[in-house]
Amino acid sequence: MLFYADENFPLDVSIELRRLGNDVLNAFEDGRANQAIEDEKVLRRATKLGRAVLTINRIDFKRLHQSNPNHSGIVICTFDGDCVG
Repeated sequence: MLFYADENFPLDVSIELRRLGNDVLNAFEDGRANQAIEDEKVLRRATKLGRAVLTINRIDFKRLHQSNPNHSGIVICTFDGDCVG
């Protein structure tokens, strides 16, 4: 699967997804990190690249999906407070 990790998505999770055989491009590698790019533009960029967004930003990306469900996908993750790492 093709993923696009936004700038807030944990790098260690992206690395593990790659190890498991997934194609993950992150915002830093795409030259779009640390620029406070709007979520709508992140979704638009991922869709242009044919990638599903990986994010921890549940509220904003749920809103974006509801307003425009025509995209390559959105995977919303949360942190498990019991994890040790």
